[in-house]
Amino acid sequence: MQIETYIDSLVSYAMNTGLAEPEDHIVLVNRLLDLLGKPDYEPSDEPQSEDLEEILAARKLFAEKLAAHEEVVFAYPVQYSALPRLVSDFVQAHAALWRGKRVFVIATMALFSGDGAGVLARELEKHGAIILGGLHLQMPDSIADEKVLKRTPERNRHLVRAAGQKLARAAGSIGKGRYPRQGLGWFSRIAGFLTQRFWFGYKTRTYSDQLKIDPAACVGCGICAKLCPTGNIAMEGQTARSTDRCTLCYRCVNRCPKQAITL
Repeated sequence: MQIETYIDSLVSYAMNTGLAEPEDHIVLVNRLLDLLGKPDYEPSDEPQSEDLEEILAARKLFAEKLAAHEEVVFAYPVQYSALPRLVSDFVQAHAALWRGKRVFVIATMALFSGDGAGVLARELEKHGAIILGGLHLQMPDSIADEKVLKRTPERNRHLVRAAGQKLARAAGSIGKGRYPRQGLGWFSRIAGFLTQRFWFGYKTRTYSDQLKIDPAACVGCGICAKLCPTGNIAMEGQTARSTDRCTLCYRCVNRCPKQAITL
């Protein structure tokens, strides 16, 4: 079966809620849509509010838009070969929405996830989704405060180019009715469990309270509070404060102009 004409836009909760930097995802997604002869994806404005109610309202609107499509591409960034808590919450909160949906899963990762696509696929199948296939894309790491994980800008650009080439090959295969099946088999599931979830799976079971903001370094710019997809950060006067709803997206860590935030 080929992708049908009503897949006019990519459905990527990760891109619309700040789980990872959206720019690189959009480039790759539009490359895939172009190869399939579909219009470019135009994401709605990401929530830029410290008000959790506004963030939740934006997610509700996004879910309504998702409901209008019968076949979707769901792209998300893997965390420790597991779903970010924010993604699993969204899937479960809209369980009825997935029944009968035909879904192609794209999982992005820094190195290796084993069954990144499979983790989301299994969760969606619980709610009645039909999984068309899966694709793994290596991308620049969102964790920027660990030296061992840092790469040069040129290396990151190479990763994005390589991901684009892989998308092109996948699109060609899909156009012929053959969907990639990366991360969906039992071997991939075992690999993901033994190399990642067994050791680090606990990190995504709940939201974290380990985000640290240095009040001496914070200048009160508010960038972190505006970028936080869970409303975990709020401004108290001229200082940012965090609570216990961090989803480990690292947006605040990466965007802080004073490197005042650690996780």
